Amino acid sequence: MVSLDDTGDHLASGQMNAELRHAQLEMLSAQCATDRLRLRYSAGDLARHAQRDILRKAWSSANALFEYYNSIVNQLPDRHSIDRSSTMTIEEAKVLNASDRLGRYLHEQREHFRPIGQPLEQEHREALAPFFTSELLTRIRTVVLDRERLPKPTLDSEAKAMDVAGLSDFPHPSSASFGEVLVFYDAIDNRHLFHALVHTVQIGVLGVEGYAERFVCGFLRTSTHASVPMEAHAAMLETAFAEHSRPFSVEEKVRLWMNQGRY
Repeated sequence: MVSLDDTGDHLASGQMNAELRHAQLEMLSAQCATDRLRLRYSAGDLARHAQRDILRKAWSSANALFEYYNSIVNQLPDRHSIDRSSTMTIEEAKVLNASDRLGRYLHEQREHFRPIGQPLEQEHREALAPFFTSELLTRIRTVVLDRERLPKPTLDSEAKAMDVAGLSDFPHPSSASFGEVLVFYDAIDNRHLFHALVHTVQIGVLGVEGYAERFVCGFLRTSTHASVPMEAHAAMLETAFAEHSRPFSVEEKVRLWMNQGRY
């Protein structure tokens, strides 16, 4: 191993810090996942019921990371200034706050469009009945925009802070789902309606806050909207619907992914 002090290679130093930032983002995603775990289950629950091999691997990974970064901090000439600083950086605070902002955005847009929303037409309800409950299809309200475009969530500062420029590009190119209120940019067809309804089910199963949190954490992991797990799953189910596969319950598919931790 060659020290950067020996080489004086500024490009290598820049690459090193880029890789450090990438590692920090990956650990932030892991922290989001762990925070969800902590909110749902007590330490006692995990100690009694968690699969031992999974728990051991999680503990081993966390412990190895702590030892590695602690060894680095111990070599800093000003390590005590870090010890006294906040455990959360400004960038981390902004990203964690992004899920709250996104949740508020979903609430606000739903309340804005609900009064002018229209019930699903009968032909759409009949086409989608094999995949969604009648109760859900009855509650759905749709809005078709003329020349108006949806505002972006106020996530720009968070996106710039984390060098993720597309984080605020939340609305889908053809539609946006705000729970039971669906907004479309063009005439509604069954395929786009199906896709939007998958997101409605995801929001219903995960909750608005849970959906927003998973979206932000998923974007940090993948850096592209299409690769966020909720979006990828909606695209998969949409394709199955378009290929005239046998009827299936979208809610069951969503709950399965949630229980498997795939969101």
